[in-house]
Amino acid sequence: MDDGDLPRPKGDAAGKLSSEDLAPYSQDELDERVTLLEAEIVRVKAHRDKASAHRAAADALFSSKSE
Repeated sequence: MDDGDLPRPKGDAAGKLSSEDLAPYSQDELDERVTLLEAEIVRVKAHRDKASAHRAAADALFSSKSE
């Protein structure tokens, strides 16, 4: 069974991050965290855009066949 076939765990990593107490972190640790989160945002947006383009291509392919 592929990982994509497995059910996703309950809860969401972003939700867990948003509820985490940031008080124990130093300025440098917070800066590093922001950098990592910004990189993750770029990664997620790139995946979203790729999935959107794939869906649009599939829609175009199948909608032209049904006409």
